[in-house]
Amino acid sequence: MSIGENIKKIRNNNGLTQEALANEVSITRPMLAQIERGTKVPSLPLAIALADELHCSVYDFITGKERG
Repeated sequence: MSIGENIKKIRNNNGLTQEALANEVSITRPMLAQIERGTKVPSLPLAIALADELHCSVYDFITGKERG
């Protein structure tokens, strides 16, 4: 899986919509959709903000394995 697919999986596991997550990290929903589709790669600061909101680590985005 790609980083974007892993972000989407973790977002869905947390019960968040794209709109809700995008609002929390101050980006647009279309930008988050592009990240999840793999057409854009999040910057490191954005990846960290996404991980904080999703209660996981950037490592989880790379590996696709959420650590408990």
